[in-house]
Amino acid sequence: MGFLRRRPPSGPDFDVLAIPFGDWPGSVVVAMLPGEDGSCQGIFVRYDLLANRGPAMLIGNLPPGSPAREEGVGRIEAQQLVAALGHEEMPEELSTEDTPIMLGDDLLIVRKVKYAEGRLACVEFDRSDNVLVRIVTWDRPITDDVFQLLKPIDADTFGG
Repeated sequence: MGFLRRRPPSGPDFDVLAIPFGDWPGSVVVAMLPGEDGSCQGIFVRYDLLANRGPAMLIGNLPPGSPAREEGVGRIEAQQLVAALGHEEMPEELSTEDTPIMLGDDLLIVRKVKYAEGRLACVEFDRSDNVLVRIVTWDRPITDDVFQLLKPIDADTFGG
């Protein structure tokens, strides 16, 4: 997979992987997770559907050392999606399962997260540059073809 390097003003350099904005039928919101020192510790891309049908997908890119990757924090992308939908409580995480996915000629190991609320779906994988990517959806299954849609986001998108 090719990636484009995102160079934040401070903090670690890392690549941002998402579905190209022009390929999505609704609106797209990009947010950065600031570190305590103001550095960029993660980038989240939220895809909403047209006609105010709510968030459809959230993709997080978390570099090594991001506080959102620490034990006990939970999967922040799932928390953001659940909150955006107006739900009071985060569903309980039941288990994870490693699943091999063929991506062209490459093998990708994807962790599928199972929640007590079956409408919440989450998958995550570690890239070769140690950036953790999480994809979360509500009421929409995550199929293996979503990985084929992921592309690097142009750095100009972030004003950089």
